[in-house]
Amino acid sequence: MIPSAFDYQAPTSVDDALAALSAAGDEGKVLAGGQSLLPVMRLRLAAPEMIIDLGRIAELQGVSDDGDAIVIGAMTPHHVVASDPLVAEHGALIAKATQTIADPQVRHRGTFGGALAHADPAGDLLAPALALDAEFEIAGSGGRRTVPASEFFVDLFTTAIGEDEILTSVRVPKTTGWKSDYQKFTRVAQQWSIVGVAAAIRVEGDSIAEARIALTNMGSTPIRASAVEQALSGCALDETAIAAATASAGEGTNPPSDTNGDAAFRRHLAGVLTGRAVSTAAGVVSSSAGAA
Repeated sequence: MIPSAFDYQAPTSVDDALAALSAAGDEGKVLAGGQSLLPVMRLRLAAPEMIIDLGRIAELQGVSDDGDAIVIGAMTPHHVVASDPLVAEHGALIAKATQTIADPQVRHRGTFGGALAHADPAGDLLAPALALDAEFEIAGSGGRRTVPASEFFVDLFTTAIGEDEILTSVRVPKTTGWKSDYQKFTRVAQQWSIVGVAAAIRVEGDSIAEARIALTNMGSTPIRASAVEQALSGCALDETAIAAATASAGEGTNPPSDTNGDAAFRRHLAGVLTGRAVSTAAGVVSSSAGAA
């Protein structure tokens, strides 16, 4: 289908974008990479009268070093994030998850901030951002503010971004030297994650000193697996020990039930994939890793 008619603006500064958004009111929509908004417009599930394209705002693009964190501009394309040396060195979990998104075409058009602001619970960037305690920098008519990942994802397709606000960047604390992996289960290529697991571990000697684990599509928002993180603290770098510490990853979650699997199946997957992600990150995964 063809979208309903709309007006279009392409501001070159955040202030101009905010002014356009304020003027449009309820009839305005912000366009990032367009990989989520344009399909629903074509289906006429959304019919905004004004589209405000952020693609020409230089401030919103690129990756920079900010001391103890890296800062990723909201309009930075996925393929740039996935290949950026700063992300690879200081936020490898982000890079690995981004590399699994859809296909090369989507990764070249879609944006880091756009995917996070869309807040699809099956999206592959939400759990890594939560696991790494990312901070979201938001600009609005009342000024700029920073929201931690634990408060940013509010509900299904809902974030802390207000109607008169724009996500400008994401600040990711450095995990230099940590080992990480992102595991996802899909039935066909390029499908949204049925279940995904973001894992980052800090190793000391022959054991795990600290772990960060978050789950994809196990509820209406990404879920931090705090109990598993505690169980992994001090865990030996042994596949059997890791499997025991991660088996309960799905407990207490509220995943959906649909044609891809019921809630019980997804909870089982969460345990299997968490064990697999941690073992892979630790370098102890074997060919006998648990099957989904």
